[in-house]
Amino acid sequence: MSLILAYLPHLLEGLLVTLEVAFGSFAIGLVIAVAAVFGAEFGNAPVRWCVSTYVTVIRGLPELLVIFLVFYGGTVLLSRMFGAYVEVDALTAGICALSFVSGAYLTEILRGALHTIPPGQAEAAKSLGLGAGATFRHVILPQMFAYALPGLGNQWLIILKESALVSIVGLEELMRKGVVAAGATQSPMTFYLIVAGLYVAITSISMAIFAYGNRRLTVGR
Repeated sequence: MSLILAYLPHLLEGLLVTLEVAFGSFAIGLVIAVAAVFGAEFGNAPVRWCVSTYVTVIRGLPELLVIFLVFYGGTVLLSRMFGAYVEVDALTAGICALSFVSGAYLTEILRGALHTIPPGQAEAAKSLGLGAGATFRHVILPQMFAYALPGLGNQWLIILKESALVSIVGLEELMRKGVVAAGATQSPMTFYLIVAGLYVAITSISMAIFAYGNRRLTVGR
C-alpha cells in the first residue's frame, strides 16, 4: 500500500498530461474538421481535392507513424528553416500528430452529420439572403454538431486512449508513468491495474457527459 501511495502523485501527474494531450488534440482536430467540411462542401475543386487527399492519407497511416513523422520530421524541417538545430518537444509533437489524425476522422463524422440535415434548411437560409458562410455558421453548424455528438463522443474516447502512443517519443503521460512505477517496484500488475482504473474512470465520466449532452440536444428533435 505504501508503494501505491508513493507513486500515486506521479500517476496523477501523468493523467493530467494525458488529458492535456487528449483535449488539445481533440479541440484542434475539431477546428481542422470544421474547416475541412466547409471546404469540402462549399469550396472549389482544388480545395475539395486537398480535403479528400488529407482525409485519405491520414486515415491510411498508423497513428504511431504520424507521431514519428511529426516528431522527427518536424525537427528536421524546423532545423533547416532556422539554420540551427530546433527540436520539437514530445508534448507538441503528440498534440500536433493526434490533431491531424483526429481531424481526418472528425471530418468524416461531421460530413455524415451534415448530410443528415434536411436540405430545406440551407434553402430557407438562402431565401433569407444569407450567404454560404453565414448559412454554414448560423444554420448548418449548430445542427451538424447536434447530429454528430454520438460520433464525436466515440472519437474523443479513441483520442484519449491513443494518447498513450505519445509515450514512445518520451512524453511521460499516464501509461509511461505506470510503466516506470511498475519497473521500479517490480509490481507490474498492481500499477497496470491502477492505470487501467484511471482510464476507465475518465472514459466513464466522458461517456456520461456526452450522453447528457446528447439527451439535451435531441429533446424535441
